[in-house]
Amino acid sequence: QVQLVESGGGLVQAGGSLRLSCAASGSIFSIAAMVWYRQVPGKERELVAGITSEGNTNYADSVKGRFTISRDNAKNAVYLQMNSLKPEDTAVYYCNAYIYPLASTGSDYWGQGTQVTVSS
Repeated sequence: QVQLVESGGGLVQAGGSLRLSCAASGSIFSIAAMVWYRQVPGKERELVAGITSEGNTNYADSVKGRFTISRDNAKNAVYLQMNSLKPEDTAVYYCNAYIYPLASTGSDYWGQGTQVTVSS
């Protein structure tokens, strides 16, 4: 069974840094795009950053220049380096990936979410 597991969230002061990790496990043939989203209670989930299997990236305007997304295809993992954090970055961060399992058709998968809290 394919699953995504995130790690690296926590509490940090404004201006600090955190690195989120997300690893896919299970019988995986390949992974297409990998994306980080975030959600604040009462608001819609928003895209933070995405990366294709070829390494092409895109970012929300609010995080450009501060966050960097990367991936390790050999490890089926994606990372989000977050620098110069602001209180408004506080949210639950979710990893999303379109995964092709070995014996099934491709599908969207989500991690369980990891809390990031930035104090002022």
